[in-house]
Amino acid sequence: MKTLAGFGQYSRRARYEGGDLRFLLDFPQLTCLVLDHNSIESHVKIAAAPNLQTLWVNHNKIKNLGLFISTLCKSCPNLKYLSMMNNEAAPSYFNGGTYQQYADYRHFVIAHFPKLEMLDDKKIEDSERSEAKRIYGRKAIPRNVTATRSILESTKP
Repeated sequence: MKTLAGFGQYSRRARYEGGDLRFLLDFPQLTCLVLDHNSIESHVKIAAAPNLQTLWVNHNKIKNLGLFISTLCKSCPNLKYLSMMNNEAAPSYFNGGTYQQYADYRHFVIAHFPKLEMLDDKKIEDSERSEAKRIYGRKAIPRNVTATRSILESTKP
């Protein structure tokens, strides 16, 4: 990562595969981040990334949707594109989920990200957003969630 030193303020996109993601705090202008295949779990804590618009967390170990989305919507409130495919928390036909589980998953996520335009591989329709708001509103966020692991939180001296 030393080759990236000094370029954080200019970088807008990043793809990373590995365990230590603390360096991402040095990229305040980051708008796109791919974290596929990183063993990220539901209880991960993500540092504030208000400029982040695109996040891919496909093929990770996210099992608890409420816990993960609670953290994510606070840290990345301006997401437009989110992909969580091949995580237990994102049921689909391809991983054994039913249509109803898939619809519930989408409604829950959409209710927490008002600027979200695309979830996984599907554009969000106005009717889907209305249904998500009707079902969940903003009350779907678990209130007393304690993060136990940090992937983006700084440990700098």
